[in-house]
Amino acid sequence: MSALLLVVPALLLATLAPSPAAAAEPAPVPLPSLEATTTQVASGLRRPTALVAPDDGTDRLFITEKPGRVRVYHPDTGLAPAPLLDITASVDESGNERGLLGIAVPPDFADSRALYLAYTALPDGAVTLARYRLDESRLEPLLSQPHAEYSNHNGGQLAFGPDGNLYWGIGDGGGSGDPFRSGQRLDTLLGKIMRIDVSRACAPLAYCVPGDNPFVDTPGARAEIWLYGLRNPWRFSFDGADGSMWIGDVGQGRWEEIDHLPAGQGGLNLGWSCYEGLERFEGGDCASGGQHTEPVFTYSPYTGGCSVIGGHVYRGREYADLVGGVYIATDYCSSTVWALRPDGGGGYEQAEIGEMPTQVTSVGTTVDGEFYVVNDLPGGLHRVSFTREEPVCRVDRTVTAWGTGSTVDLTVTNTGDTPVSGWTLAFPLPLGQTVVSDWNTELTQGSNTISAGNAPHNATIAPGTSVTLGYLTEHTGDASPPPRFTLNGDACAVGR
Repeated sequence: MSALLLVVPALLLATLAPSPAAAAEPAPVPLPSLEATTTQVASGLRRPTALVAPDDGTDRLFITEKPGRVRVYHPDTGLAPAPLLDITASVDESGNERGLLGIAVPPDFADSRALYLAYTALPDGAVTLARYRLDESRLEPLLSQPHAEYSNHNGGQLAFGPDGNLYWGIGDGGGSGDPFRSGQRLDTLLGKIMRIDVSRACAPLAYCVPGDNPFVDTPGARAEIWLYGLRNPWRFSFDGADGSMWIGDVGQGRWEEIDHLPAGQGGLNLGWSCYEGLERFEGGDCASGGQHTEPVFTYSPYTGGCSVIGGHVYRGREYADLVGGVYIATDYCSSTVWALRPDGGGGYEQAEIGEMPTQVTSVGTTVDGEFYVVNDLPGGLHRVSFTREEPVCRVDRTVTAWGTGSTVDLTVTNTGDTPVSGWTLAFPLPLGQTVVSDWNTELTQGSNTISAGNAPHNATIAPGTSVTLGYLTEHTGDASPPPRFTLNGDACAVGR
């Protein structure tokens, strides 16, 4: 398309330009001021794994259960006793991570009455994508990846992208340390996110491979691959506003990671098993000169987590003034709620904003963009709400780093309206950092979790006043300051 040159008189431009008052938008709510809470709305689910909302005007949620059933929840009538569908005869649910793992509703669901399911299939645990036609109670396997050696790392997330294609994630084949070197190989679907067109068939395939997939012309590569270098992308989602993709990729044991990719960016290598998070993985598969896309957020499971549960960017209406444009994720073990938001300068703001119920396996949204979660055991459905709760403390940091050491000075301010009498400041340090001395505090380090308690002379912090403390570290890796703090269990805002 040729460019169009439009000449507008300067006076008219001045007329069209919005006034500063009209152009101003409310400042976003600081992430530490957010609080996520949940309300249980249904129970009796058997190990739920995923949830999705059909855009058919019914306000229903479809919830997958690990053994192979899909249940229906309606906010007015609750959880329906009878399942929407039952494919237990086809599902291998042996082991903790096998079973019916994912579900997606196509844009034409109201007419097609078709659902897409990801599950591990009998008899050998092959990771399988299938279409289920509700009008005919018929299961049609479309694509399968052998996965017999180990029962873990099956992935299972399904989602239709803004381009109308279906995206499907599979883990690296299981075991530990990527034993098949799947992450960096292009001849297997293990450790990948695929992109296919399920609206038509291209014989002998039951689907079509989009012609602009990144590896359609690469000899020996699977044409379905969209992204590679993943360990177990259990949950990913698309932002309805800009089409960007958010991926929660479960780590080996040192780092959990979240990736954020621009819309339409296929062919990227997310690093596994050359990297785990931002750290070179010992014994991993690293090709000479390889290019990797780094995660935008990592955290250590040594602080109580074990498996990141990727979520969604909030685009609903009810809490738009609070969390509009904020990405929400959690962890299966710690239940911490993470809030992430691009800062406009190439980085990301981050904060812990509450806790989910125990063992959340999936975050889903209604058609209108409101959040629900399901948890594994005891098997419940929970509605997510957001409020504004101003932090009762602020921590400002001054870091002086050199070589393999750093000095960190902290100023803790009571921003609440009641005195703090006796305090403990808790925060994580990157793996490899060791505290060698401290001042104005009683400090202990367990793995990479720090607990700094008051000294006798600074036990009370009156409203509006501060205490100072600090520590000296030695490190073998990341020398960055801690990203988050809690004072007596309450999250603190982080200053400079």
